Amino acid sequence: MKKVAFICVHNSCRSQIAEALGKHFASDTFESYSAGTETKPGINQEAVRLVKELYGIDMEKNQRSKMLEEIPPVDIVITMGCNVNCPYLPCKYREDWGLDDPTGKSDYDFIKVIHTIERKVIELKNKINTL
Repeated sequence: MKKVAFICVHNSCRSQIAEALGKHFASDTFESYSAGTETKPGINQEAVRLVKELYGIDMEKNQRSKMLEEIPPVDIVITMGCNVNCPYLPCKYREDWGLDDPTGKSDYDFIKVIHTIERKVIELKNKINTL
């Protein structure tokens, strides 16, 4: 089974959402991890609240902010949209999802990003065997 790392600098919001939704929608196809080059004391509380409301997933139960070196070697790296500041992690395939960070924005902005991540996770699940 392939291992997928969802990466952004702080590993507190978008990458955590992607890890949670990867585990929720694609655990039969790939293992999901998230990490960053810096960490925050916890996962973004707006992300935690909205993912729990939308999917019934408690991200704080099984996830925490992690550094790149805390995850196993991966096959696929998905960066969240950190442009030139995205951390590097060796892999066989890399893709940037170009997502805006919703931190500090409205629930509407968060939900828009969460639904985009859901769609992209499902698209990745459907194409993973060709990678």
